[in-house]
Amino acid sequence: MTPTDSTPTTDFIRTLIEEDLRTDKYDGRVRTRFPPEPNGYLHIGHAKSICLNFGVAGQYGGLCSLRFDDTNPAKESAEYVDSIKADVRWLGFDWEDREHYASDYFDPLYAYAVKLIQLGKAYVDSLSADQIKEHRGTLTEPGRESPHRNRSVAESLDLFARMKAGEFEDGAHVLRAKINMASPNLLMRDPILYRIRTVSHHRTGDTWCIYPMYDFTHCLSDSMEGITHSLCTLEFENNRPLYDWVLDALGVYHPQQIEFARLNLTHTLLSKRRLIELVGTHVAGWDDPRMPTLSGLRRRGYTPESIQTFCERIGVAKRDSLVDMALLEHCLREDLNLRAPRVMAVLRPLKVVIEDYPEDQVEELDAVNNPEDPAMGTRKVPFSRVLYIERDDFLENPPKKFFRLAPRREVRLRYAYFVKCVDVVKDEKTGEVVELHCTYDPATRGGDAPDGRKVKATLHWVSADHAVNAEVRVYDHLFTEPNPADEKVCPDWRACLNPKSMETLTDCRLEPSLAGAAPGTLYQFERLGYFCADPVDSSPERPVFNRTVTLRDTWAKIQKAQKKK
Repeated sequence: MTPTDSTPTTDFIRTLIEEDLRTDKYDGRVRTRFPPEPNGYLHIGHAKSICLNFGVAGQYGGLCSLRFDDTNPAKESAEYVDSIKADVRWLGFDWEDREHYASDYFDPLYAYAVKLIQLGKAYVDSLSADQIKEHRGTLTEPGRESPHRNRSVAESLDLFARMKAGEFEDGAHVLRAKINMASPNLLMRDPILYRIRTVSHHRTGDTWCIYPMYDFTHCLSDSMEGITHSLCTLEFENNRPLYDWVLDALGVYHPQQIEFARLNLTHTLLSKRRLIELVGTHVAGWDDPRMPTLSGLRRRGYTPESIQTFCERIGVAKRDSLVDMALLEHCLREDLNLRAPRVMAVLRPLKVVIEDYPEDQVEELDAVNNPEDPAMGTRKVPFSRVLYIERDDFLENPPKKFFRLAPRREVRLRYAYFVKCVDVVKDEKTGEVVELHCTYDPATRGGDAPDGRKVKATLHWVSADHAVNAEVRVYDHLFTEPNPADEKVCPDWRACLNPKSMETLTDCRLEPSLAGAAPGTLYQFERLGYFCADPVDSSPERPVFNRTVTLRDTWAKIQKAQKKK
């Protein structure tokens, strides 16, 4: 399924919530939560869940919490907690005083585990991890009961208390639910509820050496917080029977778990495990602008509004699909087209000398800041005898449909004059074109020729004496294949990494208005794309810009082709 701009605003989750409100199932309440594990930075897939959980709560007058599933201290840190909070706020959502942690509930979770033992519904198992796996069976064969499954309640309580006291090494014992070793759902074959981890926790320090598993923690956290609709991605569909079993076995308040399709995006991977590997090897960090993390997208210049629009347009479905990156880029262009000021920048400069323009003359030409928003006004752009244009805008021997500058050809310079190339200067050793000599028509300033002659191209430019030197980083897809997660296409996902995902240009020339560009500021470089002053590396002394997105709108073309059909 390919999402389109006509995706309906309602969906099966909202339909279900509306029915629950109609029947007063939860006393008219809507309470959701966004529950990330703080073992990495959030990515674009998390944005879909954030927008959904906060969105439906807001739509129906409910509340949404931010809860950290911090039950695996070996992989979690305060850095990740801080980054998650920053990303959720940047995306435009506020959890107010509803910030929770699974670690807030370690005491009641332990008490619930003790209660399950007392009810005869959990036991301490002393099999090793490999033995537990071996006993679990397969999809076609039932599992085998552990020899410790029928331990007495007293013995399991004693061992569990000693596990908590730190008497045993990691892996010596686990607490397992006593459910059904013949269940067709392998997750229901006596799943592990607690394990020993002698690791310091980023919030509780060394208070605990046993930690609850996700499936035990999540449902009870939902219950204790009074969640009504526990929205999860499809990979947790098989976990729902265990979610229900734990709550029913303990006889506590029971929220409803509802699964929706996760986001899969072309030319990238959204597996946290893969992203961690990328950070350690192929990219500069979690906020590398090539990464699909929210911090990476933010640094590249994506706006929270564009990501929210994207999440609205892909909608909420029950089946996984692969969404084209072009749609995300389309949403960004729509947003930036309205807000980003236009400026001129030359990324690969070629020197141009206008022979008949006075050497000491400088004109201040009026340039429009954004034609989509007249309120943004105009600015002054200096024009002088020596300019820079894009190297790609000149060809000595142009093909038939090349309309830009060539020997004896006339073009328009944006906001300035018609110029004609009259001479080409080359490097004597390499033969490379290094300088163009042109003439200009003073009567064409800012408009057409009085004699009615036309030109077929308008070029951007910058004045050489006034140009700001800058570094510009041009980004492309991180992966060459649309679906690098497909093992048939990419047996080794690393082999599908794009070796040209970043090009650094160090000799770029920008118009002088960009000299003081504040980090994070967005612009449209005319004819080149949208660019962002890098929030980390850019400075007034040395501006650094990231290309956010090109001007070429692939999604708009896809939509146009679909309408023709």
